[in-house]
Amino acid sequence: MRRGLLIVCAGLLLAPAGGASLVPLPTRLANALAVPGNSSDASGAVAVDLATGRMLFARHADLPLAPASNEKLTVAFAALRELGDTYRFRTEVFGRGYQDGSVWHGDLFLKGFGDPTLTSLQLERLATQIAELGITRIDGRVYGDESWFDAQRTAPGWKASYSINECPPLSALIVDRGWYDRHTARQPALAAAGKLKLLLRKHGVASGVVGLGRAPDDAYALAQVESEPLPAVIAEMDRESDNFTAEMLLKEIGVETGASGTTAAGAAVVQRDLAAAGVPLAGVRIVDGSGLSRDDRLTARTLAALLVVAWNDIDLRNPFWASLPIAGINGTLDKRLRKPPTRGAVRAKTGTTDRASALSGYVGDRYVFALLQNGWPVSAWSARKAQDRFATALAAS
Repeated sequence: MRRGLLIVCAGLLLAPAGGASLVPLPTRLANALAVPGNSSDASGAVAVDLATGRMLFARHADLPLAPASNEKLTVAFAALRELGDTYRFRTEVFGRGYQDGSVWHGDLFLKGFGDPTLTSLQLERLATQIAELGITRIDGRVYGDESWFDAQRTAPGWKASYSINECPPLSALIVDRGWYDRHTARQPALAAAGKLKLLLRKHGVASGVVGLGRAPDDAYALAQVESEPLPAVIAEMDRESDNFTAEMLLKEIGVETGASGTTAAGAAVVQRDLAAAGVPLAGVRIVDGSGLSRDDRLTARTLAALLVVAWNDIDLRNPFWASLPIAGINGTLDKRLRKPPTRGAVRAKTGTTDRASALSGYVGDRYVFALLQNGWPVSAWSARKAQDRFATALAAS
């Protein structure tokens, strides 16, 4: 009896706690997804070893699914590729006319270049720069110029309720996300011009009425402000899953690559960049930037491949990886995966609509994973439970 007891005890000492590692990782990942209410027929899952590139787990990897906000990963990737990590959005004031003493004889044009982070504070800096030119009166008008983008306020495939509720109106010139006089302005550029007029008055510069207009090509540049560098903007988009920033970035990609400031032009560039990077695109449809469109489709294989490509690109890795929410710490993962081994180790993009739930990202520097779950409606609790269990299984291995 004593000899048998010693053999058993020795076996327990050699076995890991709970015996988890005795179960193959693919089996543990499959078990993690076995959550009641999570339809396997409308889900896709992939796990990849970053060191070898080997796919460790795949279930319906090529099934096209609505991605929710995992769509933002494709926008972040293309924006960093096309615009670069030193890119800053600018906003300028142009003048048509001439200055005579303290009077500007002519009009001012506040021109937006798609900055989703433009605030009243930055607008005040523009007003200060105008005042520092010695101007105390503008005898013309103050125009808002939003011609850098098209005039579409939403993206294709959105529910009507998404406008305002999920995303303010899209415009190349929009201040404080369109918030003006205690409401969201339906004409953001006109509201921006109105704010500039008020701020000019605050700094001792009188001006005429406001309107909408396009700055002439021969207008004088009088003042300019810039945003934070692109990685900071992308981090805000990914961590808080900000639909507005994603849609603005998509249009910015389109116009800065020489096409046009439209959602369709930006989406075409995103697909082109993914294809050039070798990311599989079978069944993929990129229609907007936020993932709100009912027409968007991604696959788990596509997302996993994108994450691997970003990791292996020396120029993209740090800004792309750093933009993602950190489990248990910040962004949309601040209240999820809060205990070891996932806390601080998982960086991933969440996604939630009434028909889709998603989580895709990295586990340390070892694994990439992508999970997409659909339903009509999707069970958000079941989907997140499966996602968290899947990430935990990887982190514990």
